[in-house]
Amino acid sequence: MSHNVNRRQFSTLTGGAALLAASGLPAVAQTPPVQSGTTGETPGARGFPEGFLWGVATAAYQIEGAWNEDGKGESIWDRYAHTPGKIKNGDTGDVAIDHYHRYKEDVALMKDIGAKAYRFSISWPRIFPDGTGQLNQKGLDFYDRLVDELKAADIEPFATLYHWDLPQVLQDRYGGWQSAETAKAFGEYAGVVAKALSDRVGHFFTINEFKQVTETAYRGVELHVQGETVRLMSAPGILLEDGPLNQVRHHAVLGHGLAVQAIRAMGRAGTKVGPAENMGHALPVIDSPEHVKAAEAATKALNIYFLGPMLEGRYDEAYLTAAGKDAPKFTDEEMKIIGAPVDFVGINVYIPLLLVMASDEPQGYREVPFSLSHPKMFSDWHRLSPESQYWAPRLLHSIWKPKEIYITENGCAASDEVAADGNIYDSDRLTYLRNGMMWQQRATAEGIPLKGSFVWSAMDNFEWINGYGDRFGIVHVDFKTQKRTPKLSAQWFKEAAWRNAVV
Repeated sequence: MSHNVNRRQFSTLTGGAALLAASGLPAVAQTPPVQSGTTGETPGARGFPEGFLWGVATAAYQIEGAWNEDGKGESIWDRYAHTPGKIKNGDTGDVAIDHYHRYKEDVALMKDIGAKAYRFSISWPRIFPDGTGQLNQKGLDFYDRLVDELKAADIEPFATLYHWDLPQVLQDRYGGWQSAETAKAFGEYAGVVAKALSDRVGHFFTINEFKQVTETAYRGVELHVQGETVRLMSAPGILLEDGPLNQVRHHAVLGHGLAVQAIRAMGRAGTKVGPAENMGHALPVIDSPEHVKAAEAATKALNIYFLGPMLEGRYDEAYLTAAGKDAPKFTDEEMKIIGAPVDFVGINVYIPLLLVMASDEPQGYREVPFSLSHPKMFSDWHRLSPESQYWAPRLLHSIWKPKEIYITENGCAASDEVAADGNIYDSDRLTYLRNGMMWQQRATAEGIPLKGSFVWSAMDNFEWINGYGDRFGIVHVDFKTQKRTPKLSAQWFKEAAWRNAVV
């Protein structure tokens, strides 16, 4: 990836000018970029280190459409969305935003808004319609073309192997992640994809949000925001109690470990791999040693099922003791696989789960309730806490010290009204992104190895059980015509990425 300022300026003055003219948004003044320093130097007051990646992210089922084209198999989300009453307004991802056919247009748009990296997911049933066995070459060819298009646009591809669209055959045959057979099939799939794409894709995320894949999918989750209970079901599954659920959790991290091994074996030398987890984290009430220590203890306790075993190669003894007969069954060899060293850790950062203060209690912290008047964003679950963009990577670094950290998702839904002039002035999202990046900049300035950040999402898309009702994109999509229109937040993102600084 080039970081030459003159080339950036040229891109901004050519492709960028065309974008702004087409959108009707006011042109961005071509002021000199904030100096961000070079490796080993301290960045400027608002600048990021040289090479920091300003990225955008999406997921296959939410954008691709073409749900049964070119040999693709049925996914659990195809089946779920086609079941009456499951999705708001009866929406499905059958067409979504038609990215499967419009990927060249979408890559050009990402380039125009200044994205330096793109995190996309690969549809497992597009590669293996039955989850394993016969490869669907046409499905693999699509991602081959997409990666080529990204590289030609000087956008670094980051591939996620599993973003919830499990092949339906594996759900029918094994109960999905209830069986270790699904974990084994995932490892095989990961190796095939790495062999095909790692000559151009240098970073692979294994599984996106282990809690959603397991706990939310198989039991549902309740969040309490501003005194209201919000029930989430972000992936379809069979309702399970704690005992079987602990085994499902184990199979998910086992699948991660098998994928890491497969990528090491089948990918090109130097290919990097790691998880993409929505890391539960706690905020300290005050940034002082005793309260930070309390936040570390709480954050470690929140991650005993997934990040803990993946990064330590063992389960927390207190968890196993408390689970008793419901503890997951595993072998020493499986734990070695689960704890296979990773090159980075990706974390999706939206909200803190706890606000804590120091305590003399055995656990070392005490939860402090969020005020009922604490502000939130458009989504009913989205408590506004931009400081999480700093505390999540800081706590991750202080507890486990991964080599590299990426914020693999950060963003928000907004009402996104189309103005009379055809533009979308999403001032709330712009403010949200700016504030979050200010906190991320603090993390990099303090030496936390945060290497990049991916805005969720590149474009409006199918938002799971909410269908097309919640818009997260920095590019607006008219779902009837498929017209793409960059929002005001996209203009901000372009300027910030060009300067490599908070603006």
